[in-house]
Amino acid sequence: MQRGKISFGKIQLNVNKTPAEPKKDKQEDAGGFKKMDKQQMIRQIEDVAEDLESQHLKEVMGISGFGRKAAKVFDINEQIAKARTAAPPAPEPQAAENEDEDEDVIGPLPPSATVAETEQKQPAEQTKTKTPQAASAEKDDEDEDDADSDGDSDSEESLPRRIPYTHEVQMQHGSRAVLALAGDPSGARIVSGSIDYDMCFWDFAGMDSSMRSFRQLQPCENHPIRALQYSVTGDMILVISGNAQAKVLDRDGFEKLECCKGDQYISDMSRTKGHVAQLTSGCWHPFNREQFLTAALDGTLRIWQGFRVKEQLQVIKTRAQGGLRTSASACNYNRDATLIAAGCVDGSIQTWDTRKMFVNTTHCVRDAHQKGSEITSIVFSYMGQQLATRCNDETMKLWDLRNFKKPMHSWNNLYSRYDTTDCCFSPDDRMLVTGESLAKGQTEANLHFFSTQSFEQVQRIPVAGSHIIKTLWHPKLNQLFVSCGNGIIKCYYDEHRSIRGAKLCVVKTHRKRQPMEMVGVSQIITPHALPLFRQEKTRSSRKKMEKARMDPVKSKRPDLPITSGQGGRVASSGGTLSSYVIRNLGLSKRVDDDQDPREAILKFAKDAAENPYWIAPAYKQTQPKAIFSEKLPADEGAPSAKKSKTESDAT
Repeated sequence: MQRGKISFGKIQLNVNKTPAEPKKDKQEDAGGFKKMDKQQMIRQIEDVAEDLESQHLKEVMGISGFGRKAAKVFDINEQIAKARTAAPPAPEPQAAENEDEDEDVIGPLPPSATVAETEQKQPAEQTKTKTPQAASAEKDDEDEDDADSDGDSDSEESLPRRIPYTHEVQMQHGSRAVLALAGDPSGARIVSGSIDYDMCFWDFAGMDSSMRSFRQLQPCENHPIRALQYSVTGDMILVISGNAQAKVLDRDGFEKLECCKGDQYISDMSRTKGHVAQLTSGCWHPFNREQFLTAALDGTLRIWQGFRVKEQLQVIKTRAQGGLRTSASACNYNRDATLIAAGCVDGSIQTWDTRKMFVNTTHCVRDAHQKGSEITSIVFSYMGQQLATRCNDETMKLWDLRNFKKPMHSWNNLYSRYDTTDCCFSPDDRMLVTGESLAKGQTEANLHFFSTQSFEQVQRIPVAGSHIIKTLWHPKLNQLFVSCGNGIIKCYYDEHRSIRGAKLCVVKTHRKRQPMEMVGVSQIITPHALPLFRQEKTRSSRKKMEKARMDPVKSKRPDLPITSGQGGRVASSGGTLSSYVIRNLGLSKRVDDDQDPREAILKFAKDAAENPYWIAPAYKQTQPKAIFSEKLPADEGAPSAKKSKTESDAT
């Protein structure tokens, strides 16, 4: 079924012509009545009721017309004529357009009696009130533009305000220098390691204003902690100590891996399974949670993969001028892990591309720093186009990887005493931060902030009366952590720009433990009370223990030793084998162990001769007669022991 198209005629607005008068109904002029059905009658009744209700509401509110009825009698010609009479005589085109826009009416119209008065007063009021409003609006716009320009502009004046150092708190690690400092990627924890072999764990959510660490351990026995770093996921910690074996701990400090040690008698370092000399530096892979890099004084950098393998994955050798071996004192990955950079003890910077073989270097700057001065820190910018190095020759240099022959700028007179002094970039790469050691005659060590664009010093903050070793600007917390040579870790933050971290701790008050109080309970003695209500007399613990000691069952007393007997022999069975056998055979007679055995046997000689039972019957026929020597009387002399020699015997 095809439906007809709906079309509209041309709509025209004729301003000059007057509206045509409405035609009267022919039937009304004729005086007749129009037939209406029931629906039309209901509609008319509803209209009459609505008119009566609106008229009553108008009388109460004191207005003449509003709503849809007023919109029906809206005459645009009349409004345009009134606007022309009230407008200025010669308005500018822009002003006229503004006035026409102001004359647009939206919603119900005001009462007809007050329309002319309001239209006459409106231009004057606009001229009076529009100027201050416009001025305030323009001022607010200017302030917003200034704030945006301060936040987004590249001017050097806004850099000091970006440094979070309005408030500071300090954490006491110990009494010795803190050589290592690392922060959790989420900003929940930090770890610190010192020269006295201790490693401390700090949890911001669990600390109060006393700022005490919740765990302290010695992961590498008697070796100082040189470097610490959290993995990209924050669940593991790489520990670099003065030992030749690096360790990996979990988040709570339990050991998960210990790298194996190489054979120190093998000259070729690529043939050993691990380092053979002291470790100097180490870092995690930027996005691989199972891979990390270590550097040592044996002239190699080693890449370790996985936690079950007992051997390194790759070995990178650092070479000095002429192909001799040199040691790497600092190493690091760039942000996308395509480049490995190492700072050597001879002052050179060497880089390798991870997508190629580690035989030849990608960049090599031999005279990067003073020859013989070890590079203590090498760090990439967040954008990955710049590289900063810190050296013991009292300099810090900024390098551009696109033009790596000469440094962009070098800052001097930055005294460094420790071989782990580092530098770091700000989270927006617009500033470079480093600390200095306390020189002779200096009272306070300063933290220096330099601009990476104009190379000028932005700010200098005095920290403490000791050396500044490690500096950590956490990008998520926007807080600065500085480790000092006196065992103190200082945290700087801004009340408005920094989030969480140390701000969670300073608001928690430290509550001291209340001492335990012993309250003595008095006993009421009622000797004539009934047994049901009678209280037992309380005894002290000492008396109870003595009573239990006397009870053989409660005290589990062993069997008492036998006190009878003589000479250490047990009285019940005797100490000799014969007494034991006789006792076990059930003989009633007790054998006296002290008597002579010969006398004991001779007592039974007469009975054996008269009534032989065991031995005599068997040898009765062949037994010879026993002849015993008899003792001589006492008066008779004893026979001479030796017969005298006579003359006859001699002849």
